Amino acid sequence: MLTGAGLLWMGWAGFNGGDPYSANIDSSLAVLNTNICAATSLLVWTCLDVIFFKKPSVIGAVQGMITGLVCITPGAGKCFSVVAYSFPPFLNIQLEWIEGWAAIVMGVLSGSIPWFTMMIVHKRSRLLQQVDDTLGVFHTHAVAGFLGGATTGLFAEPKLCGLFLPVTNSRGGFYGGVGGVQFLKQLVGALFVVGWNIVATTIICLVIRLVMPLRMSEEQLTIGDDAVHGEEAYALWGDGEKYDSTRHGWYSDETQHNAVATGVTLNV
Repeated sequence: MLTGAGLLWMGWAGFNGGDPYSANIDSSLAVLNTNICAATSLLVWTCLDVIFFKKPSVIGAVQGMITGLVCITPGAGKCFSVVAYSFPPFLNIQLEWIEGWAAIVMGVLSGSIPWFTMMIVHKRSRLLQQVDDTLGVFHTHAVAGFLGGATTGLFAEPKLCGLFLPVTNSRGGFYGGVGGVQFLKQLVGALFVVGWNIVATTIICLVIRLVMPLRMSEEQLTIGDDAVHGEEAYALWGDGEKYDSTRHGWYSDETQHNAVATGVTLNV
């Protein structure tokens, strides 16, 4: 898990830092903000686990890292390829620049709010309890992504935005002027994406349901979907069983692999 998380973090730096398609101030700032926010979010999530569950966890640290990476993506740096001010035309949404201190604030928010929705809201919501979301994707991507889009509209620094942005006078809500309007546009854009995904995903699921069930029966879920293949998930030597050289490997079956040779002894 830690290997995969490390590769994801490293790849995300290339994901955000590679958006400008060149090595410049834009890409440098994107990589810096990406690492600052992800590290802050990881620490905040881990601290909350320690405070409320009395111990840290690898899964919690990875979840905090992911929420930080997701949250910072809209504000790490501008990406020319996904500027959305032309679709729909009235939104004028941009991926804008924020300063390092804002990346820390976004890391605190992305490490705490998704933690709250996952650990508290999810367990108390009947609707969320009926959704199979083993990896907590709703919290790590939907909640954290919405936070990133909204806070970018607040923290976008005017001078940094003016370096390369094609739209003049771009700024976040905390910097006054037209920043408040940009914050509202960020919210409208986020809600548009939410609505678009709900409609598109619903259509896709309805089409799939015509071909195959979307969900296994309760009986099958109780047994475990891995049992269909005669397997045990995450079990190398049985369910939680440790390797025992006297019973596993060479001694794992009742064949004659390990039997003592028998027969007639000849003295020559």
